[in-house]
Amino acid sequence: MIELCNVSITAGQFSLQQISFKVHQGDYGVLMGQTGRGKTTILESICGLRNVVSGEIFVRDQNITDWSPGDREIGYVPQDLALFPTLSVQAHLEFALKLRKWPSKDIALRVSKLSKTLGIGHLLKRSISGLSGGERQRVALGRALSFRPSVLLLDEPFSALDESTRTEMHVLLRAVTESTGVTTLHVTHSNEEAEALANRRFILQDGVVSEAVQAV
Repeated sequence: MIELCNVSITAGQFSLQQISFKVHQGDYGVLMGQTGRGKTTILESICGLRNVVSGEIFVRDQNITDWSPGDREIGYVPQDLALFPTLSVQAHLEFALKLRKWPSKDIALRVSKLSKTLGIGHLLKRSISGLSGGERQRVALGRALSFRPSVLLLDEPFSALDESTRTEMHVLLRAVTESTGVTTLHVTHSNEEAEALANRRFILQDGVVSEAVQAV
């Protein structure tokens, strides 16, 4: 569950005031709206990368407004993916697990299972620089899901992909989120993407987030 209650955010000259909406446990929410209106700012506030001026943010019914990013246990895929060019695919999938001091045996089992689910098991020893756009997306998604977060945030993750690869990723993402039950909030400009993935659609317009008619 993700809930924002009267959240106000300031970023330089830009601000959002009294933002409120809720993505229920296990739902796939899509947040849409024109460029530059604050969609990414909202995601950054939820995962703790941007402080809020006022209001409260809840995840799993816990008030996380003042928690550090690492304590929020949220999986996040930014628009630029933020992959590390010097790390292998395997190292990306291990990254969050090592930070959390998982036992080596558990890390190996988790990486093996997750890489097979995402179809990147054959790429584990490869560096990021040699991967295609779709392969990079899978790695970024794997890193975000590696530690089994209850909440996943995605910021236009497929905007740079060609149409066939986007469709492939939609199918994969839907299967993964449904199988894990992770509550998801996904920023996109694509109506096609929203229709393929969302069961709740939110629109940010004129500084207000409202829920659109539920996608079928």
